[in-house]
Formats: sequence, structure tokens, C-alpha cells
Amino acid sequence: MTDRFDIVLRGVRLNHGAGVDFGIRDGRFSAMSSGLGRCDNDIDCDGKLLLPGLHDHHIHLFATAARLQSVDLTQCTHPDAIAAALRAKAAQAGPGEWVRAIGCDERASGIPDRGQIDGWIADRPVRIQDRTGALWMLNSAGLAQLGDGPWPDAVETDPSGVPTGRIWRGDAWLQERIGSRPPSLSALSRELARLGVTAVTDAGANNGPKEAALLGAACRQGDLLQRLTMMGREDLPDSEPYLTGPVKLLYDERDLPDPASIAARIEAARRLGRNVAAHCVTEAELLVYLAVLDMAGGVRPGDRIEHGSMIPQALMQDIARLGLIVVANPGFIARRGDRYLAEMDAGDLPDLQRLASLQASGIPVLIGSDAPYGPVNPWVSIRAAANRQCPSGALLGAEEAIGPWSALQLMTAQGDLAVGAVADCILVDADWVNQLAGDADPDPVAMTIMGRYAHLGPIYSRGR
Repeated sequence: MTDRFDIVLRGVRLNHGAGVDFGIRDGRFSAMSSGLGRCDNDIDCDGKLLLPGLHDHHIHLFATAARLQSVDLTQCTHPDAIAAALRAKAAQAGPGEWVRAIGCDERASGIPDRGQIDGWIADRPVRIQDRTGALWMLNSAGLAQLGDGPWPDAVETDPSGVPTGRIWRGDAWLQERIGSRPPSLSALSRELARLGVTAVTDAGANNGPKEAALLGAACRQGDLLQRLTMMGREDLPDSEPYLTGPVKLLYDERDLPDPASIAARIEAARRLGRNVAAHCVTEAELLVYLAVLDMAGGVRPGDRIEHGSMIPQALMQDIARLGLIVVANPGFIARRGDRYLAEMDAGDLPDLQRLASLQASGIPVLIGSDAPYGPVNPWVSIRAAANRQCPSGALLGAEEAIGPWSALQLMTAQGDLAVGAVADCILVDADWVNQLAGDADPDPVAMTIMGRYAHLGPIYSRGR
């Protein structure tokens, strides 16, 4: 036996090459050859592929963790089904506890107000998030928890000034009024590790000092195992447990702000030495972003378009010339593709969740899940990028498909598998590409190793 290595991965393959051994010590790959000496964590990899760990480039950590504790209404297609799901959750909750639900689809019940939700549950506070994450809907008991007005613009009111129960883009204000503590990230982090995710970018537009303290503590305490990059506001502090990402610009086509105010935020980000990243789901939101970047002095390397859900052909040359990065969410095709086909104008479909044409135009592309609004499983997004398949099996924008290996690279963390590199890596089944052809959510990860925890062994190992 030798203590030369913390872990030896024996007989792994790199792409389609011959088997080789990797030695890991002090969080980095320290040797690569055949016949390395044995150690206490000596792992026979049986010819599995060794890949860099995955990076979810756009996720909302606390919202995704909260989803694990919430009623998921995604499959509820009738008001009676929504009511039944809410009442079942209420029966499990303690007296006076909130009933929290997510994924409410307006096709099932319209956009409920306080009265409609009271008809479902009236004796305890209820808050329901719509499928987009932009809207919260509360019953009367929930509104009573918020205290008295005056109400911010996010709170919809009737002609008499009484709240209807609908709160648009009011997450920060709502959390402040409710005073709820964020959920633990431990279960989510371990699920991400099981799926091969070793790095995440939290895309919260409201991330500031409070969120930095919470997420930083989660990193230090081991509740969040992944390497973390945080987007957020201008007052997001730099801190050792995470990397400070772009200033996040969030605005909606339904209520666009004065362009000068957005340009002022970009100028403030430049003074802080930070990039910017804008929520661009619609063409109008994208056009506003391109215009305000010009007003604020232009693009800096590393500026991003988040989602890029609708990108017309006519704008791709400008995006390429500017050097903007597009962070796409192809997982939505796997979850909502049939809805897009049924409800969108046929002429708009070619612009939806582009990938191949962006790359052909020289535009850098990354992939994020947008969980909890998109699928947290990164292999679902990789599969959708490769096959553009909707839940029904119909194809949406087949011409925008990219190969599975190309899709994998768009969700791969920075780094490589060379000696000296940080040992954030995964072992996957050799037939992982074939697994993408099945109907079940892909699950090809056999082992996940994170360099800073390598002295403890794998973070996840199938069957252990």
C-alpha cells in the first residue's frame, strides 16, 4: 500500500482511447499512466469514461431546493386536481403552516386570484407559483400574513386598492414580508452530485449581501458541495467561498423599465469590474438589452444573454459581432415542447431555443437548466440539445440539434483531465450516448469526485 494518492481511478477511458490509471492527490490529478501504485481508495473503473464534471450555468438554488418541499402542480390539468393536490399537502402540514405550490399552469385554472384559491383552501395560508416563476398567487389567509399596505407595484390590486392575491416579480419583497428561512441546500446538492454536476452558477437577480452570506455559509458548511458562481445585484460582495458573477438584469416585456435606468446599471457594473447578464426570454427583451448595451458603452468579454429563448435570424450577426455569450435552456423542449408547438405561431418556432445556428454564426453558447423552472437533471438538457424531442416524441427545430458530445461540452465545467488540473470529474457509462435514446430520464453517472473533497473519497458512487 502507498499513501502517494488519495484516490486511484484504475482502468478509465478517455473518449475512445485505451484504459489508463489516474491518481488524485490534494484535490488535483497528480499522475496519469498505467500501473499506478495502489492506495486505500483504489477504484476499479471497469472501462468507464472519465469526463470533467458538469456545470449548470443557470440555476436558482434556493428555489430548486424549495421545490423539493413544495406541491408540484405541473401535471394538474383541471382546477379540481389542483385543489386535491393542495388539500393533500395541507393535511400533512402543521397548524398554520404555509402550503407552497409550484408549476401552476394557466391552462388548468386561468390565473387564480385570492377568491379562487380560498375556494380550494381557506383555513391556512397558501402561495402558488406559476409555471414561469414570475407570478405568486396567494389566498386571503396568505395575504393576511403580509400586513397592511401601501403595496409595491409588484402587488396587483383591484380598483378599490385591495390586493387580488397576484404578485408579479415580487420574490424579494414577499420573502421579506413572510420572513421565511430559506431551505437547506444539502439534499439538492447531493442530488446534483449524483447527476454529475460539480459546479453551478446561481442566476438570482436579487442576490445581494444576505444571499451571499447564506450561500457562502452553505459552501463552508458542506451543504453546497459544488463550486459556486453567483450572479446578483451590484451590492453582491466578493467572498472566498464563491466566484462573483455578472450583474443580473431582470425585466419583463409586460412592464419594461426606462432603458436609461438599465444602462445606468450596466455602467455601475463596469465601475465594479463586473460583467452583465440579462434575462431575455422574448425578442423585445433581447432588443432592449442590445440597445442599452450600446447606450452604456458597449459589450465587455463575458457579458451574457440568459435564456435567449427567442433569437431572430436577423439579430445573430449582431450578437456574434458583439461577442455575447448565449446561455440556452434546451431542457424546456423536453418538458414544454408540445405546448410550444400547439400555442406558438409556426413562423416563430425556428427562433426558439436555437443552438446549431448560434454556433454556426460563431456565437459562444453554454447550457443551463433554469431549475426549478426547467429540469434539474443535466442529461435531460443534453439529450434535448441533441435530439430536440418533445414529450410526445415530436421534434421541435430539428435543424438546431447538435451532437451529444457537443451538447455535453456546453455543460462541462472549466478544466480538463490533465495532470495538475483540479480533480472535479465524473465516471459515466461507456454507452451514455445510447442512453439518450430511451424514454426515461438519462442516468449515466457512476461516480462523482470533487477535488476539494477527494481526500474523503467519491462524493457519489452508484451502488454505495
